[in-house]
Amino acid sequence: MAKNIQSLERAAAMLRLLAGGERRLGLSDIASSLGLAKGTAHGILRTLQAEGFVEQEAASGRYQLGAELLRLGNSYLDVHELRARALVWTDDLARSSGESVHLGVLHQRGVLIVHHVFRPDDSRQVLEVGAMQPLHSTALGKVLSAYDPVAHSEVLEVEREAFTPRTTTEPGDFETLLDTVRARGWAADLEETWEGVASVAAPIHDRRRMPVGAVAVTGAVERLRPDGELRPELVAAVRDCARAVSRDLGAGRF
Repeated sequence: MAKNIQSLERAAAMLRLLAGGERRLGLSDIASSLGLAKGTAHGILRTLQAEGFVEQEAASGRYQLGAELLRLGNSYLDVHELRARALVWTDDLARSSGESVHLGVLHQRGVLIVHHVFRPDDSRQVLEVGAMQPLHSTALGKVLSAYDPVAHSEVLEVEREAFTPRTTTEPGDFETLLDTVRARGWAADLEETWEGVASVAAPIHDRRRMPVGAVAVTGAVERLRPDGELRPELVAAVRDCARAVSRDLGAGRF
C-alpha cells in the first residue's frame, strides 16, 4: 500500500485548522496546534500562500483561508447545483426522446459527464457519470468550446485526434464549425467520435449568463438521423431542456 505524502497531509490539516475556530491564526498557534516546528509550519504556509489557498493579514501577520479555496469551493457547488437543477428536465428529455441524456461540464481540457439518464428501454447500458469526453469531436464539447472562452482556448491547445474520418481536426475548419454552433445555438456529433453514434447538445447558462455546462441527447445515428437529417423535434427538445435548466439557474430567457 502506497504511503501518504506527509507534507500534503500537514497542508490539509493546516487548511482544516484555518477553516474552523478562530477566523485568523498566528504562526505559533498553527505550529503548536499541529505539533509542528515553526520553521516547518512557516514553509507550508508560505507555499499555500503562493498558491492562493492562504492569505496573511499585513497588520497582524495572522493567517486565514485564501480566495482560491473559495473559487474551488464555488466550482464544486456550481456543478452540484447544475446537476440538481437539471434532474427533472433531463429525465423528461430522456423520456420524450427515447434516448440517453448526458450533462457535461468543462474539466481538465475535456468534458466531464456529471449526470447520465439511461435510455428508457430494457437494453443493457453502462453508467457514464465521471467519464471524460473530448472537446473537439463531441456535441457537448463543441458547445462548450463555442460558448466558454476557457474551453475555446483549451481545445485549440490540445491535439485534436481524428477518431473517425468525419472528425474535424484542422484549426481553421474547427473555428468555422464553432461559428456555426454559435449561430444556430446547438451542436451535433454525427459519428465524429464513435462510429454509429450521434448526439445533439445545447449550452446551459447561469444567472450571470455564463456557460456552465451542456446537455446532450445521444443514440444510434439511424434513430437520430433517420432520413439523413437530424430530427428537428429532437434538436428543439434539447434546446428547450437547456433553456429550462438555465432559467432554473437564474439565467432568464434565452
